[in-house]
Amino acid sequence: MAIGSKELASTELDTFEDERLVDELKKAKEELFNLRFQSATGQLESHGRLRAVKRDIARIYTVIRERELGIRATPAPVEVVAKADKKTKAKKEAAPVAAEAAETEEAN
Repeated sequence: MAIGSKELASTELDTFEDERLVDELKKAKEELFNLRFQSATGQLESHGRLRAVKRDIARIYTVIRERELGIRATPAPVEVVAKADKKTKAKKEAAPVAAEAAETEEAN
C-alpha cells in the first residue's frame, strides 16, 4: 500500500508520548476533513489516501486506548546526560569512597 503513511506504523506509535499521539490525531483528522472536502468537490486525485488516513486515525485511537487499559506500556522518558555530567558525577561518588578508605587506614 504505497498511499498509506509509513511513519505511523504501530511500532512507531509505541515510541510516541501521549501528547504527540494527540497531536498526530489532530493532524490526521484535519487531513481527513480536507480529503473529504476535496472528494465532495471532485478535486480528490487519490481516493486511497482517504482509507489510509482513516486507518491511521484508528491506529492512534487503538494505541491510546491500550495505554489506558494498561495493555501497552507508555514509553519511558528519555534522560539525556551530558558526558561532563557523568565525569563529575563519577568524581563526586569516588570522593566519599576515598575519604572512607583514608579513615579506615587511619583507624588501623
